[in-house]
Amino acid sequence: MATFLHRLGRLAFRKRWYVLLIWAAVLGAVGVGALKAPGASDEEFSMPGIESQKAFDLLEQRFPGVTADGATARVVFVAPGGEKVTATENKKAIEETVAELADGSQVASAVDPFQAKAVSQDGTTAYATVTYKVTANDLTDAGRAHLEEVLHAAQDSGLTVEAGGTAMAEQGGAGGMAEVIGVAIAAVVLLVTFGSLAAAGLPLLTALVGVAFSMATILALSDAFGLSTTTGTLAMMLGLAVGIDYALFVVSRYREERAKGRSPEEATALATGTAGSAVVFAGLTVVIALAGLSVVGIPMLTKMGLAAAGAVVVAVLIALTLVPALLGFWPNAVLTRKARKARKARKARKARKSGRIEESGADNGGTRWSRFVLRRPIPVLVLGVIGLGALAVPMTDLQLGMPGDEAKPTSTTERRAYDALAEGFGPGFNGPLTIVVDAKGADDAKSAADTIAREIGGTKGIVSVSPARFNEAGDTAVFSAAPSTAPTDEKTKDLVTVIRDERPGIESETGATFEVTGTTALNIDISDKVRSALVPYLLVVVGLAVILLLVVFRSLLVPLKAALGFLLSVLASLGVVVLVFQQGHGAEILGVEQTGPIMSLMPIFLVGIVFGLAMDYEVFLVSRMREAYVHGDRADEAITSGFRHSARVVVAAALIMIAVFAGFIGESDSMIKMIGFGLASAVLFDAFVVRMAIVPAVLALLGDKAWWLPKWLDRALPHVDVEGEALTRRADETPAAPADTAELEVTRT
Repeated sequence: MATFLHRLGRLAFRKRWYVLLIWAAVLGAVGVGALKAPGASDEEFSMPGIESQKAFDLLEQRFPGVTADGATARVVFVAPGGEKVTATENKKAIEETVAELADGSQVASAVDPFQAKAVSQDGTTAYATVTYKVTANDLTDAGRAHLEEVLHAAQDSGLTVEAGGTAMAEQGGAGGMAEVIGVAIAAVVLLVTFGSLAAAGLPLLTALVGVAFSMATILALSDAFGLSTTTGTLAMMLGLAVGIDYALFVVSRYREERAKGRSPEEATALATGTAGSAVVFAGLTVVIALAGLSVVGIPMLTKMGLAAAGAVVVAVLIALTLVPALLGFWPNAVLTRKARKARKARKARKARKSGRIEESGADNGGTRWSRFVLRRPIPVLVLGVIGLGALAVPMTDLQLGMPGDEAKPTSTTERRAYDALAEGFGPGFNGPLTIVVDAKGADDAKSAADTIAREIGGTKGIVSVSPARFNEAGDTAVFSAAPSTAPTDEKTKDLVTVIRDERPGIESETGATFEVTGTTALNIDISDKVRSALVPYLLVVVGLAVILLLVVFRSLLVPLKAALGFLLSVLASLGVVVLVFQQGHGAEILGVEQTGPIMSLMPIFLVGIVFGLAMDYEVFLVSRMREAYVHGDRADEAITSGFRHSARVVVAAALIMIAVFAGFIGESDSMIKMIGFGLASAVLFDAFVVRMAIVPAVLALLGDKAWWLPKWLDRALPHVDVEGEALTRRADETPAAPADTAELEVTRT
């Protein structure tokens, strides 16, 4: 592979104009396709195989139009202290408000709370349900403005008026500013790392090109493959992350080869052949992790994973073709000012003979740290494992769920509406259970539905049951059951389990079947399915990655160590997420006003994204150790060599990722805040504790055994020259081109 990539890098360098034009043409083509393609749809969340989803499907089949996805708003009215909403003046104000809400151009209906009996028993609270003709994403600014104006006008009457529902959800990219801040911080880190504007700008430029290409492709294919507006979110985040990383490693290796006195063309070819090989295998591990999301069985998650995997493939292709081409245009601009002033052949040959490397030096921070670890491997290992293990302990108390309006700040009207309803109607009112009765097999459908409603209403934990509503055929009924506990309460989950466990006896008595659904039950089912899918997902992803790393490192213990280290960092990051967002320790520092269950998809997202980035750092750091070991260094010398060449770049890449993810902590949305905090913590633990401390400590203790591979396995595995042994040997035998000759060669082409 290294030989092929070496030729590819040389070809891209020589034919840089063609490479640039090809990428420009392809980017323009997908851009035009994205502009002409139909708009992305709003994909409905679904999870085949769970009871809640089956019940929703039955509702759509038996009650056509009842599950329409039009936006809704639940407007809550609370009377002033000591008064009731049924008082003449208050009632008049509420009825006028509902009438004004119904006049909205996109409003389908607005239900009067007094007609719908939507008034609390103590008479202090009432609510009106507003249904729209369009989805939340299609609701115009004028439609939202009309809703807000009516609510503000109603507050002038002395009533407390708040609103929740999908119509109140903010649209657009919540993380847009976070991405901008992340790119700005990345630019600063790259500038400090490379000491050159061109070297800092090149990875950013190529990463943005890759993201633009990936997002345009997703938009162009959205209608054909049913991709939603949210499909590209993960692709954008990871495309930017790995795009910067991969270009960073190639440019860093190029500068290193130039410091040895190589000509620009040969340095580009060697960088593509060596660092490019690591980029390919690092990219493959990320693709495996993202494609493995299909194991979970959530169609939306599968599409997001595959789209993000495509973005990673694009980032790899750009690092192997566009980056070498751009190096051909600016061969010296990416060097430091000091290196550009020292381009004379005599100094280059002298530096090469003395074994000095301008860029990294023999005694940089990475060298000093590796020697520290080599002198004290056991204390470093024990401290790292115990520290991460202690942070992982809270993970044993992990509770999965889908936080709703109760997790939003109290400054939002949605949160205040949620609290008002909970106070006026009980905590379970915000998450009623929907019971769908299939009475086709019953002799008397109405009697069967009444019996089921009575039995469920008598279950401990149910405070009220609504009258059953039948479809036109009269063979299917639906009613709501309000729990006494909040939607995210563990007692509500136990209640759903009890109702489902008692179902066989009720069904045999009535001859009808029923299923429990609704938002609360759906969240419970999703959490259970994600929890059960997490272990198979880990086995598939980690197993395939271990096989891939066996090929890369030709070692049995190094891939196992890499996988175990990743698991340790992921468990620790989940532990701190539970510590803050579920248990509330330090929550006020991050602006978390309400603790609760951890978002159901959080562990899957965390595993998929962090696994890919962790294997990036592993491949880039340890491949340099492997390269030094293959070229004759002792095991301890190879560790020092790997840190000397790669530590600074890995640290820069990790800092960039931490900055990008940490930018989301500032968002007001609790789920976005949680994802940003979890990802930033995971990268911090994996890059700085696992890869920079535990990995060298383990390798130091193993010595030569770290690179041991059984002979039968060595024969079975394909031989891939990832380290570029043939390339570096050939390059070392070739005298370095004098600096002035190299410059003439570049200018001539």
